[in-house]
Amino acid sequence: MANKIHPCLWFDGQAKAAASFYTSIFSNSKITADTPMVVTFEIEGFKIMGLNGGPMFTINPSISLFVTCQSEAEIDNLYARLLEGGNIMMALDKYPWAEKYAFVSDQFGVAWQLIYTSASIGTQKIYPSLLFVGEQFGNAKAAIESYASIFPNTQIHPLNLYKAGEEAPEGYVKFGQFELNGALFTAMDGAGKHAFQFNEAVSMVLECTNQDEIDYYWEKLTANGGKESRCGWLKDSFGISWQIIPANLGQLMSNPSKGGRPMQALMQMGKIDIATLENA
Repeated sequence: MANKIHPCLWFDGQAKAAASFYTSIFSNSKITADTPMVVTFEIEGFKIMGLNGGPMFTINPSISLFVTCQSEAEIDNLYARLLEGGNIMMALDKYPWAEKYAFVSDQFGVAWQLIYTSASIGTQKIYPSLLFVGEQFGNAKAAIESYASIFPNTQIHPLNLYKAGEEAPEGYVKFGQFELNGALFTAMDGAGKHAFQFNEAVSMVLECTNQDEIDYYWEKLTANGGKESRCGWLKDSFGISWQIIPANLGQLMSNPSKGGRPMQALMQMGKIDIATLENA
């Protein structure tokens, strides 16, 4: 099951504007699909979906996009561009873990971690970073291990854990990297008080090749306290939202001979049933 995972960013009518902004400031980037509801784009080969979902959910820093920069000039430029109408959470500076690092939110509310370091932190340039705070504080290690048990071809990199006397309890995750079917993620336990939590505004889209895969991931990700939602959406036991969809969902939805019937069928579903969409 070599499934593809990519993030979905929930916007209130600004998906195209956001995609245009990001593809203007990152190299090797392009918009790959543009519809009134969904805009998809790639940055350095990393796929992101922008969804015009309305005002219901607001993006926050619980899930950010981590960017490994290749030079000081690159990180300086990205920092300046992302701050156009954005906000600083951690200013660009030298830190114990990097020659240069910054944590910012841009004009659309999307959070970015920028890093320039001589140390190796993975070959994928951009990847999601999960910040476990509030009621999820301390769950980063359990989440990593849970995902590794669900997804094939996974790898957990050596975890950097808090030691006794540091700002978080001993054994909590200071910085952890893991791969799910080759897709790189980071996870951290965030000490201190934070006025945000995981929500639907940033979700993980999992593209499946058949119904068996949809059934498998739906069952595994909703286990142990996860929650089913509508149209292929769910929340796992850690509060992170997923969209479990067929890889050809766009084609199923846009078949001109079927009019709006596939969309009407989708709106009635929790877990997606491919055959029902094909026969709509």
